[in-house]
Amino acid sequence: MENKTFDELLLPVRQDIDRIDKQLLQLFIERMECAERVAEIKRQAGIPVLNAAREQVILDRVRQEAGAYGDSAVALYSSIMAISRARQHTMLESGGALRALEQNSPRHRLQNPRIICQGVPGAYSHGAAKRLFPDAVPAFLPGFCDVFEAVRDGKGDYGVVPVENSDAGSVSEVYDLIMRHRMYIVGAADIPIRHCLCRATGTGPVRRVISKQEALAQCSAYLERSGIAGEAFSNTAAAAKYVAENRPEGLGAICSAEAAAAYGLETVAADIQNTDNNCTRFVVIAREAVLPDDADKISLCFSLPHTTGSLYRTLERFALNGLNLTKIESRPIPGRNFEYDFYLDFTGNIHDAPTRALICALSDEMPRFSFLGNYRES
Repeated sequence: MENKTFDELLLPVRQDIDRIDKQLLQLFIERMECAERVAEIKRQAGIPVLNAAREQVILDRVRQEAGAYGDSAVALYSSIMAISRARQHTMLESGGALRALEQNSPRHRLQNPRIICQGVPGAYSHGAAKRLFPDAVPAFLPGFCDVFEAVRDGKGDYGVVPVENSDAGSVSEVYDLIMRHRMYIVGAADIPIRHCLCRATGTGPVRRVISKQEALAQCSAYLERSGIAGEAFSNTAAAAKYVAENRPEGLGAICSAEAAAAYGLETVAADIQNTDNNCTRFVVIAREAVLPDDADKISLCFSLPHTTGSLYRTLERFALNGLNLTKIESRPIPGRNFEYDFYLDFTGNIHDAPTRALICALSDEMPRFSFLGNYRES
């Protein structure tokens, strides 16, 4: 009886909701038709789709007129305006340069490419390069900046660099270089990381250890438990090479088992990383885009206008298109106080028309926009 009474009370309210929804849908259709008329006028006048000042005026008015529902009304109208802009961008075929890139870029990476990694043979970057380019013999340079500059200057076809670790987080220096150079990402791979504590034979108990800063962080629990001090070094394999060549008393290296074997080091302890599922994501950078038909990951970067909710409204557009955001990283813009570029990874393929339309719209609207690539992640 109680359920029946509840249903009876709810029925007229539901009928009102259905009636209002029907009206809202018709009004939405009419509004979208107006947006299409606006697009035609903008096409003839040669003016951009986005009019941020007008949109802000509308949102301010809506917030005031909606009273207690002001914030909710702003969220609703922001979505409606984003959908309206998306339709206008599609009609005007915004992002002409990006559409040309999608049409004209090769679908496959180069055969027999020249690969550049940071560090020395035996580094984890070396392992990533072998996974991504099994037949290539990489060249090695001391720093990440050197890798980017060598690829930029045509001294190599592709560079392989780490961007984040599942335990220690992002490699900030590499993200800064990606933002600075705006080269393309044409591949990625997740590489399992198994760290070893190694030393030169006969050099006594390890009291200090050298390795890449990220590797030290990934092994922090073992080092603290063992009372071993850590010192940052340029690279895990470079640390192993230094210990092997100089044989310092009481100094060890954290590196891979492959690096230890390559430089003839003795393994004191294996698998000393904090977590068993530790892995590092490496990306392949290039001067030119490569856009495979089966690409599944897209990377972008851009800055945002200084308006309330601008990041939320931008990310909402990915949700409206059913795209899964997998990474967001903010980096300071050099020379500007408290202004940031945003780096985004999300699942998708630029050859898919709705996804391409969204990226092209963002390319027209977002300050400092760069399309960084669409690639497969192995």
